[in-house]
Amino acid sequence: MSLNHMENMPLSHSSPQGAQRTSWKQWVLHSTIIILLLLCSFGTLILTFLPLKTANETCVAKFGPLPSKWQMTSPEPPCVNEITDWQLRILQNGLYLIYGQVDPNTAYKGAAPFEVRLYKNEDIIQTLTSNSEIQNVGGTYELHAGDTINLKFNYEHQVLKNNTYWGILLLANPQFIS
Repeated sequence: MSLNHMENMPLSHSSPQGAQRTSWKQWVLHSTIIILLLLCSFGTLILTFLPLKTANETCVAKFGPLPSKWQMTSPEPPCVNEITDWQLRILQNGLYLIYGQVDPNTAYKGAAPFEVRLYKNEDIIQTLTSNSEIQNVGGTYELHAGDTINLKFNYEHQVLKNNTYWGILLLANPQFIS
């Protein structure tokens, strides 16, 4: 038996004609999808084992529109404490909904640019810059005892305070399983 015909064979076999190899772009796409699915699964596990306990009693604080003062409905002990008209101190850890409405004074023609900022401690968590329409301010935030929340205006006369308000609502207290 002769092995002459094997000497001329290539070491690697080529793909059948018309077959395509998986490109690196498809590999990256598939890997990204798998990683996202794993992260979602991991997030679900965390939420399952570290549940949030809904607040037993409603804790709400609202300020505005002027000439109003802070209106508070809170359990004992309270979840927030008034510092100034536009500032609160958080007294209980939890997940809070901050909500509000800012009405720009379209008649204001001063030099200062329109800017309304929502602060958590010294950090800006939201900035509004459009002075052409009423805007919503807020969102859902995890806050801790001792944090301060503050709504500041770049210049006092840029906002119609008789139509501007903001408030906070305690949604849930984190409860860790031990």
